[in-house]
Amino acid sequence: MHSGKAQAIQPLSSQYQFKDPLFSRTPDLRNASVAEMRGALRRYFITTFDAYESLFECLANEQAFYTKPISLRHPLIFYYGHTATFFVNKLLLTRMISQRINQKFESMFAVGVDEMSWDDLNDAHYQWPTPAQVKSYRDQVRALVLNLIDKAPLQMPIDWQNPWWAIIMGIEHERIHLETSSVLIRQHKLEFVRSSELWQANYKTGAAPQNQLRKVPVGRVALQKNKEDSFYGWDNEYGTHQADVNEFQASQYLVSNKEFCEFVEAGGYLNSHNWQEEGKNWLAYSKAQYPTFWVKKPQGWYLRLMTEEIPMPWDWPAEVNYHEAKAFCNWKKSETGLAVRLPTEDEWYRLYDHVGLSDLTDEKANANIHLDYTASSSPVNEFAQGDFFDVVGNVWQWIETPIYPFEGFEVHPIYDDFTTPTFDERHNIIKGGSWISCGNESLRSSRYAFRRHFFQHAGFRYVVSDQINLPPNSHYETDKLLSEYAEFHYGDQYFSVENFSKSLVNLAAEYLNDKPRRRALDLGCASGRATVELAKHFDSVTGIDFSARFIGQGVQLANQQTLRWAICEEGELVAYKSRSLADLQLQDLADKVEFFQGDACNLKPQFTGYDFILAANLIDRLYSPAKFLAQIHERLNVGGLLMITSPYTWLTDHTPREEWIGAFKKDGESFTTLDGLRHHLGKNFQLVAGPTEVPFVIRETKRKYQHTLSEVTIWEKLTPLLASPFRNQSLWFPLRSLPCNLGKGEELYSLLNTE
Repeated sequence: MHSGKAQAIQPLSSQYQFKDPLFSRTPDLRNASVAEMRGALRRYFITTFDAYESLFECLANEQAFYTKPISLRHPLIFYYGHTATFFVNKLLLTRMISQRINQKFESMFAVGVDEMSWDDLNDAHYQWPTPAQVKSYRDQVRALVLNLIDKAPLQMPIDWQNPWWAIIMGIEHERIHLETSSVLIRQHKLEFVRSSELWQANYKTGAAPQNQLRKVPVGRVALQKNKEDSFYGWDNEYGTHQADVNEFQASQYLVSNKEFCEFVEAGGYLNSHNWQEEGKNWLAYSKAQYPTFWVKKPQGWYLRLMTEEIPMPWDWPAEVNYHEAKAFCNWKKSETGLAVRLPTEDEWYRLYDHVGLSDLTDEKANANIHLDYTASSSPVNEFAQGDFFDVVGNVWQWIETPIYPFEGFEVHPIYDDFTTPTFDERHNIIKGGSWISCGNESLRSSRYAFRRHFFQHAGFRYVVSDQINLPPNSHYETDKLLSEYAEFHYGDQYFSVENFSKSLVNLAAEYLNDKPRRRALDLGCASGRATVELAKHFDSVTGIDFSARFIGQGVQLANQQTLRWAICEEGELVAYKSRSLADLQLQDLADKVEFFQGDACNLKPQFTGYDFILAANLIDRLYSPAKFLAQIHERLNVGGLLMITSPYTWLTDHTPREEWIGAFKKDGESFTTLDGLRHHLGKNFQLVAGPTEVPFVIRETKRKYQHTLSEVTIWEKLTPLLASPFRNQSLWFPLRSLPCNLGKGEELYSLLNTE
């Protein structure tokens, strides 16, 4: 145990036997010659690989490699091997190499990184290798990567599509684990760790400053990272995002141990009303009574660092998980009456811009970040950045915003599960970086997220604002049927077959020239593409579907959100897609559409008075199509058009056999669905177009598609003029035939009612 007495130490970076004076920054991947790039990547790889291995020298014995620091993560032997196998697995995917080094290791150490929850613990038994065996394997990987850097063909620049991206990805990935593994070492029992000359903590401490609120003026946040960017990024950083941020107040300092202690002493861990439901569950599971790195001893509070415990430095930032930070803000709100909460991601960017920060250069940072100083936090009032302190550096800062994808987000093909598993509303963003955050982690654009119960070198600052902008829905639809419909309505075009909904509306438009265009109804609208397309031609459009899950997709898009779905590639492999109305140049139509759940055979009274009704691929999915056809004229204005499309795929799963309107033998002759439509609609409609066939393609997997032809007919509602002399029913005429020679009425009647 360290005495806590302050002593001067050399900066950590100067103790590494690295060529660079500082722990090397993430390199510019575009503005360099091939020779310069090879040299920069060689340095970047070696410094990273060496630093990572030196971290494991903090383990006191072999047992420390196999004993889990916490039950929710693998033992450290896994992480020792994981970053090396990552290089091999990704290099294979880009075909920079063609053979494995150790297939067993490259399977064993491949997956299982993300922290688990207390209800999905992984107790699988592994036959782990020895640390010496892993070190030998790492030496082989080191030689492999260096040989590639020195000799593999290199074409500049290195960007998203370049196979060399896998090398940069491997280095940045190891820098992430440099940090996460240091947290696990910090969570280990003291008997399993030892002091290391290369990982010495800072012992500077003093009186904690009194936190105060500072104003951050209104401003606009604009983020845009494309694949031509000079610096490496993870998939969730790419795309565009803009937001107007209202004025807010933010705490000048990160919340210190002293300030957080007020919450602890006020019974913050005992008063459940300050905790959200998820936080209460974590509290019940963990039995926490104070922050996890605090140690309560007879002589007072101590703080656990990576390899030692020191008397509590009250002016250092409190390191907690999201639940604890959120509970503190709720308590502070109740104590002060102010709208205290955690900042949103946009507010953090606004604060960053307000104080005039920029990404790191090759000079020591004015921040406790990138291992430029020592292997621990430092006082919250040591690094001033404008009117604030530690906007970046010292510890990560919990953000109120769950991770979500920016517009234009794409999954990188060789790491398709880096971010997408976190788009579940359960992973919150952390920003700003800690003392050990380096490489990509130190950039303004970096976006990392962890489960809310997870511990990192993370603390928080709070803001005061009555307004909060919630992020868009980031859920990726994985239900097979819903995903296929999302792709069918809003996805790509296959085999040069135009989008089906768009084709139908374009066809209908040919018959709308002399028609009123006030209101349209899309019955069986499913995900709603045709509903929106119809809004090009009508003042308002209503979409109705029996399935609330389907219309939820349309509602989401109409609310100017992005629809996201996963489509099957093969087996369990998926690809990720996203679309917004803006992507389809339909965003200006959103205000003209509305969606309702409803039964086409039993519509509510308000759904009437339409000039056009579309029933696309609906008729053979109804439980009583005859009932639908007998009543649909009541919903349509006289002279209005009804478009019916269907492949006539009659199935008893949808429609009882006795309810089919066609597709069977009648009086020994074939009676088609079109015959049935004529029979049921002839009393109120005349056929004005069709039948014609419109193709559509439904994608099931990357190599399996359904190609179908839908028969289209367009019917015009007739106006009653006089009673039929042949039947006890009204005689109907098309509106556009008036004033016609009524002598043709008998001929028309015969045509419309032929069975």
